[in-house]
Amino acid sequence: MKERFHIIVEGIADLVFFEQYYQHLFGKPAPEGFIFKTDGKDNLHKFVNKMRSMTANDGVNLVIFDADKDIDARRNELLEWKEKAGVNFELFLLPNNKNKGALEDLLESIINPNNRPIFNCWEDYEKELVKLEIPGRTPPPLTTPAKKTKIYGYLEALLGPTNDEKELIKERNREYFNTKHWNLDAEYLEPLRRFLIEHLKEN
Repeated sequence: MKERFHIIVEGIADLVFFEQYYQHLFGKPAPEGFIFKTDGKDNLHKFVNKMRSMTANDGVNLVIFDADKDIDARRNELLEWKEKAGVNFELFLLPNNKNKGALEDLLESIINPNNRPIFNCWEDYEKELVKLEIPGRTPPPLTTPAKKTKIYGYLEALLGPTNDEKELIKERNREYFNTKHWNLDAEYLEPLRRFLIEHLKEN
């Protein structure tokens, strides 16, 4: 394993997931501070010196951000910024480095398959929602809840009603090691697994 690296992500949900996925993949926690969040893609510039320092010390920077609505545009945007800023990093765009989307798309793809009926119900709800007409609302259709809400609803359906259990729904407290909810060995994670192993394992 490389002794020096940064995994740079956007938000708290990404941070919690990658801390746990790193431990799952490599069998030990990442060193403290080696995985950190920027609080949004537009804040990457605040970490230029940190990235340059890592490169100067023979380390590697991995930037793992959401592809959002246009993966090619996002990739080009970040690679152009990389050249202008004069920094070195390897780039992976969630959910799988080839499709548009975000962390929540990845999470939906790695649920325990036994729980798939929860998302089937949610998808039926979304289909019915767009058909509704609410008097006085302009314009229709109604807004489909965000993907973050979908993941929140998934966990809320599975976890109990106590305050402690509801705390586990929140992004900062999620337990991706819980195999009743998540599958960190899912085939969908293969592109991400290969990316991390390629750049974090010593040659």
